[in-house]
Amino acid sequence: MPCQRPSWAQLIAVDTNTGTIVWKAPLGLNEDLPAGRQNVGGSGSAGPMTTASGLVFIGATNDRRFRAFDAKTGNELWATQLGQAVNANPMCCRGRNGKQYIAVVANSQLVTFTLP
Repeated sequence: MPCQRPSWAQLIAVDTNTGTIVWKAPLGLNEDLPAGRQNVGGSGSAGPMTTASGLVFIGATNDRRFRAFDAKTGNELWATQLGQAVNANPMCCRGRNGKQYIAVVANSQLVTFTLP
């Protein structure tokens, strides 16, 4: 584990008009730590994607989770654990049925989710 205090990885929102930090959220769990103290951030290598509806999707952590955050507050809204670490930025598209899909690559597998 790193020798500095957590959080060791963060998702950070910046106001592009002022350059100020709007919010920070720990990004990733360290499951080697006791329950209740695991949300300290972890390493990863992919970036986030923001939707027009105000969601931020990111999977760039070594805990093999794909997450959704509220773009205004930084609150984590949803997370799911995948079989492998996400190693690419999320993608989105709208299907012929009008639904919005979010896709992410975890190792060599493409995993898709449908927004409500």
